[in-house]
Amino acid sequence: MRAYFSITVMLFFIIGNVDAQKPEDTEVWEPVPEVIAPGYSYASAPSDAIVLFSENVLDQWTDKNGDKAPWIVEGDYFTVKPGSGPVLTKLEFNDFQLHIEWRAPTVIQGEGQGRGNSGIFLQGRYEVQVLDSYNSTTYPNGQAASIYKQHIPLVNAMHPPGVWNSYDIIYKAPRFKNNGELESPAYVTVLHNGVLVQNHVELKGGTVFIGPPSYEAHGPGPIMLQDHGNPVSFRNIWIREL
Repeated sequence: MRAYFSITVMLFFIIGNVDAQKPEDTEVWEPVPEVIAPGYSYASAPSDAIVLFSENVLDQWTDKNGDKAPWIVEGDYFTVKPGSGPVLTKLEFNDFQLHIEWRAPTVIQGEGQGRGNSGIFLQGRYEVQVLDSYNSTTYPNGQAASIYKQHIPLVNAMHPPGVWNSYDIIYKAPRFKNNGELESPAYVTVLHNGVLVQNHVELKGGTVFIGPPSYEAHGPGPIMLQDHGNPVSFRNIWIREL
């Protein structure tokens, strides 16, 4: 009876503690990254890259159910169809170099996390934030080029709304032991418009909105682009497996 009572009390404490957490608990508001003026050059795919999107068709992508990607294709770019859910690459990856360009809507609506919000999920789990952070205030560990709620970018290298941004991402996947325990964490380097903003930072686990991140054992995973309800556009996406 005593053992049963102890377990019950423990479970009540854990569940109650989780329920008490709020998204605001993991928002970090300082330091605020310095704003700088980045360059305007964009990268072409090297000969050994896998081109994930160049123009006209989204045949390398699916929706979350594995069906045809529903986002809107317009020539050499495509745009989030709000409410349709994320799109994922058909291919799955471990370590890689990823180039992707994105553009926040020209018509500014909302502020902070409600403005030009999307995300690039590495292996479908670890988010590099996409957000219109040009003259817009939000928590720095949730602004553009943050590792969402884990790492603040070194500087704010945003272009204005309607101008294309580029991310070049170097990613080393986590490794797990046969029993599922973490053997080595994931690491990410990010260049935003050619400017180093994440310098080989260690990930603390998968991206979560509420509470601290943690790892779950997994193998290769897709690149996933988030539908956050804003018509963010993407183009010139290629990847090199490392």
